[in-house]
Amino acid sequence: MATLRETDLYPPVKAWLEALGYVVKGEVGAADVVACHPGEAPVIVELKTGFSLQLLQQAVARQAVTDAVYVAVPRWTGKAGWRNFKGNVGLCRRLGLGVLSIHLEAGAVQVHCDPAPFRPRKSKPRRARLLKEFTARAGDPNAGGMTRETIVTAYRQGAMKCAAYLAGAGPSRGAEVARATGVARATTMMRDNHYGWFERVDRGVYALSESGRAALGA
Repeated sequence: MATLRETDLYPPVKAWLEALGYVVKGEVGAADVVACHPGEAPVIVELKTGFSLQLLQQAVARQAVTDAVYVAVPRWTGKAGWRNFKGNVGLCRRLGLGVLSIHLEAGAVQVHCDPAPFRPRKSKPRRARLLKEFTARAGDPNAGGMTRETIVTAYRQGAMKCAAYLAGAGPSRGAEVARATGVARATTMMRDNHYGWFERVDRGVYALSESGRAALGA
């Protein structure tokens, strides 16, 4: 199989732009593709055989010339390729860049987004969850950059308080644990037993499991 080159992307991109009424020329100044139409700002397309930091840097640099800047890459293959491509489209939206994918066998161009100023939509539920966790977490138990498996959350801190109480008091009712530890969700935590630290010994009564003792270092 021949090695894919950026020049392989040029014919379908040129044909697509010409079908829209543009006059198209390759390698004008620093731009891979420049398309002009009377009365409109020029369109610039940067060609690459795959997404890269260099591609994005080049495209952003072209925004000093025109707002109408696209990046063009070959069409993805497979589910993993689509996930990566979709993530890169989101990044390009934030940068105000348009994205084209090229189906080389068909010579077809697909537009995934057009160049436009990015207006991020804030998620109130996500912000609320973030601030709830921040407020509920005691101290700063995690170093930034840790892996997800080792992060101490407010939930884990609450479960540790329940486990520590049971280690000293023995089997107890959920309401007793909640009052003693200040963990309002103590009964639910012990019933759900997310970490495997608790065991139900009677209705509403919980004890510390061997896994719980190991977690406490008891």
